Amino acid sequence: MIRIPSAPVYVAALTHPGMAGKQNEDRFAVSSYRLSEDDPIPSVFAIVSDGIGGHRAGEVAAEMAVETISHMVAQSDARQPLEIMDHAIQVTSDAIASKASDDAQRLGMGTTCACAWIIGNQLFTASVGDSRIYLLRNGGLLQLTVDHTWVQEAVEKGLLQPEDAHNHPNVHVIRRYLGSPKTPQADTRMRLATDESDTQSRSHQGLRLLPGDLLLLCSDGLTDVVADDEIEPAVRNLELQLAAHALVDLACARQGRDNITVVLILVPQELVEAVKKKSKFWPLALWGLVALLLLAISMAGFVWAIFHFVLPPIS
Repeated sequence: MIRIPSAPVYVAALTHPGMAGKQNEDRFAVSSYRLSEDDPIPSVFAIVSDGIGGHRAGEVAAEMAVETISHMVAQSDARQPLEIMDHAIQVTSDAIASKASDDAQRLGMGTTCACAWIIGNQLFTASVGDSRIYLLRNGGLLQLTVDHTWVQEAVEKGLLQPEDAHNHPNVHVIRRYLGSPKTPQADTRMRLATDESDTQSRSHQGLRLLPGDLLLLCSDGLTDVVADDEIEPAVRNLELQLAAHALVDLACARQGRDNITVVLILVPQELVEAVKKKSKFWPLALWGLVALLLLAISMAGFVWAIFHFVLPPIS
């Protein structure tokens, strides 16, 4: 892909260390591209990582995740986005684990990651850990990603009720993260309904975004203290950067102790229309080429007929 200076979507991002005075170990990045010199379709890749581990090690792991995954995505041809993100996540996880094993102070460091990749007007997601991706559409909020935590597994197995999960002692026990001894697989479920199967969730990848859709990528510093049903009212009718501030300010007002990071991506009408125009161009171009070929064949037949049936033979 080819890096471009301005994004085809509206982006706002904000990070805050939280109210406990701890080091900010969250990292994020948003990058914009066109697919190639010959293909102007726009592409936007966003990632949020929440580091874990003491002695500033979580900061190191989160920085490695953002830089390495973003770089590997940028170097790709974007033809298989899910496979590209999964491979990048696994390579990065092994690199973090290797770096941790070389330094006793960084032993056990790791990070979450939530990746959203928009290609044209299609959305692809991949995640590891409990950083989340939400979709706000038509006033409704959907949590697209699934947390990799002890309480989430307990809820899915029927051992814990959803309403009891938030205050459970194991709420922050992460079951999958980058830098773990066992290389994690990226979760590519895109959940649009709570009762759907994992297969159904994965089939939503490539979701077509609509004008006005708002994506939210965030670390658990936000969702620890701000409930899902509070997110949409907090950002309603606000300009994008003000919306990012509103979410972070709300978490801080609740005395959120963890680092807080939000990335907001708003889909404009122009992006959807540009993709539609391009999708219409190629069928028309193909039919134009077919028409030219048929015209050429007709002309050749016409010339052949003239020489064989109309013009007198040369004596």
